[in-house]
Amino acid sequence: MGLLQGLAGNLTEMPKEELEKKYGLYLIEGEEIEIGYKLVRDVIIFTNIRILDFDSQGATGKKTRAESIHLNTIFHVTAETAGFGIDDSEITVSYITSPYFRANSITTNSKKFEFPKKYDISPLYRKLEMISIENMDRINGIG
Repeated sequence: MGLLQGLAGNLTEMPKEELEKKYGLYLIEGEEIEIGYKLVRDVIIFTNIRILDFDSQGATGKKTRAESIHLNTIFHVTAETAGFGIDDSEITVSYITSPYFRANSITTNSKKFEFPKKYDISPLYRKLEMISIENMDRINGIG
């Protein structure tokens, strides 16, 4: 079922020990893996500092692109739970990509993560939403 979920675009949770063994060299000082997911060859890891998105490329998958979304740049999160049929659950994270958060003109991007229908996305959504609220307060000088 894991391969079928992967082909359908769904992430499956990976053991923390496996993530640390395979992706620990990408962590910065003080960073700890909290949870991670695999999609066929691609991997998404949530740490205490950022979201790491590993995209395996090429026929063999040996070439890998790593992208980071720093948690302190997240300003908006949406969640869509699975419905009936083949629907899956989704979390979309919007984040600032420009280096200056308070500039007159900032640039942003969004990333959507799809989860298996049976996976409860609510704890992850709540955590990311709390981060976005704290970031908006910090960026806007509130609190």
